[in-house]
Amino acid sequence: MKLVFAGTPEVAVPALDALIASDRHEVAAVVTRPDAPAGRGRRLVASPVAERAEEAGIEVLKPARPRDEAFLARLREIAPDCCPVVAYGALLPKVALDVPARGWVNLHFSLLPAWRGAAPVQHAVMAGDEVTGASTFLIEEGLDSGPVYGVLTEEVRPTDTSGDLLTRLAFAGAGLLAATMDGIEDGTLHAVPQPPEGVTLAPKITVEDAQVDWSAPALRVDRVVRGCTPAPGAWTLFRGERLKLVQAVPVPDRTDLVPGELSAAKNNVYAGTGSHAVELLWVQPQGKKPMRAADWARGVRIAPGELLGA
Repeated sequence: MKLVFAGTPEVAVPALDALIASDRHEVAAVVTRPDAPAGRGRRLVASPVAERAEEAGIEVLKPARPRDEAFLARLREIAPDCCPVVAYGALLPKVALDVPARGWVNLHFSLLPAWRGAAPVQHAVMAGDEVTGASTFLIEEGLDSGPVYGVLTEEVRPTDTSGDLLTRLAFAGAGLLAATMDGIEDGTLHAVPQPPEGVTLAPKITVEDAQVDWSAPALRVDRVVRGCTPAPGAWTLFRGERLKLVQAVPVPDRTDLVPGELSAAKNNVYAGTGSHAVELLWVQPQGKKPMRAADWARGVRIAPGELLGA
């Protein structure tokens, strides 16, 4: 089939690579978000998907909005059979959805209808899901509500951050998307409506969502830290400034600290929660690079009974 691939971040690149490598399909063009400012100089930088497409000699389309007439006209000229999508980052209007004969097919990183929305992997980790996965589905105007072509499952490991899990799903999902394109082309794969039961939503995680509540149990603190790593980054307040928590692990046998209370030894830093303590392994003070929590604690000289979040 002739394909136009839509995607933007690094997590979409494995799927683009899988389709480029396929001997059954032609990636005629790529649709991605416009160049965005990045780095200290805030210079405009192309998306990872745009960079990969340019390396492969594929036409790149960067509409400010996917309803722009110039973009729609070019899409009609290309006349794709199908448009596979991975984390494109913009809502597709019906006028665009109607262009490819076989529609737009999204690779979504959850087992639909669970975790519909922008941050399915983060929500799965924060909710303590033991199993998640990826789904390919036909895009409709609703939020991730279209009929499903295929799924795969992936175990959520006890130490997984959302970044760890998303990386595995990106590579596994690339194969699923390529297989979905094959099945659509040869007619062996048909989309099945999602069940009405089991719908959960996964809106974008905000900075406010990532603030650690030290009165919550240690298990919840652990999930928030892992679910918000690498972005937006779990955080708390220390002496009035934000302190990012890069890695923290529950310590069930340490129950002598009140919520948020810090205890620092030579090589260990503990913080109390609503149940037992967590050990802070890596932190990132405001304006600095990530560092070992023990090194941070020596530098700030934690006072007895000093609290996080105060």
